[in-house]
Amino acid sequence: MKDRNQSPMRGCFEATVISNSRVRHCFYRLNLQLDARGSSFFRHVRPGQFAELDLSRLGLPATAGAIDPYLRDAAVKSVMLRRPFSFSDVRLVSDSPLAIAVEILYCVVGPSTLRMTMLKPLDIVSMIGPLGNGFRFPANKSLAVLIAGGMGSPPLQHLAEYLRAHYPGMRTVVFAGARTIDDFPFLVNVLEDGRCVPEEFARLGEESYITTDDGSAGIRGLVTEYVDKWLGRERVEAEEAIIYACGPEAMLAAVASLAEKHGLDCQVSMERMMACGIGVCQSCAIQVKASDGRTEYRLCCKDGPVFDAKEVCFLHGK
Repeated sequence: MKDRNQSPMRGCFEATVISNSRVRHCFYRLNLQLDARGSSFFRHVRPGQFAELDLSRLGLPATAGAIDPYLRDAAVKSVMLRRPFSFSDVRLVSDSPLAIAVEILYCVVGPSTLRMTMLKPLDIVSMIGPLGNGFRFPANKSLAVLIAGGMGSPPLQHLAEYLRAHYPGMRTVVFAGARTIDDFPFLVNVLEDGRCVPEEFARLGEESYITTDDGSAGIRGLVTEYVDKWLGRERVEAEEAIIYACGPEAMLAAVASLAEKHGLDCQVSMERMMACGIGVCQSCAIQVKASDGRTEYRLCCKDGPVFDAKEVCFLHGK
């Protein structure tokens, strides 16, 4: 496969809210129409890249009763810095290449995302992007194994759509894991044979599987354990397959070990606090293995957030 170089262009621009709807109790889907300037930047966006949103001017819900008790203390904190978000979808909304919309799946976990729930159609949001380095596509791969843990699914949803559009000959298999059914940021469909599949991946026609730690949906157990069994059962040829993963770092460490065991290439999308998104604040360091055997630090926002799994020194170890 020919690798597609991402555009180096990025900038600050405005986006208009198309919709902002609840998917589950604390999960929301935000759709934004980019202005012409932003659309020009996003013409060649790569899955795994992200944008920084300015949420400082948004208000809180009008009544305290509308705020979950676990958020009431955090809700009063001021929001000063932009917040990073990846995309679950990037699409043209007309025939013009300067009419691009993006979809962001987000979980309400603090003062910024709580304020995001107040966004309504026609509201304006300031964005900077696209930022970072996304997933890469090595040549001669015929199988992409996507592994999502909890809120790690958005960039992989974008990736699945991208692979379908640009690499139609590639087989894509999706594995989504979470602690319980309530921890998925998407709807879970139950098929006639009783299998549970993630709606957002199933609608693309991709082969997909769900695991939960407690067995409340799909297969009981850790997603990495099931992928390990699946790879052995399918007798996947190492040179033909690649793993793409996004989720909690402990899961990514387990995925890296899994890839090493089966001799597979693996790329992981890491997460850190990224205050600026362009490498200025130095707040998102990732420890990696250098070519001389020592370790060094790279920036998640600038050098990542996607890294080769072999390079990362995971905080939770492999």
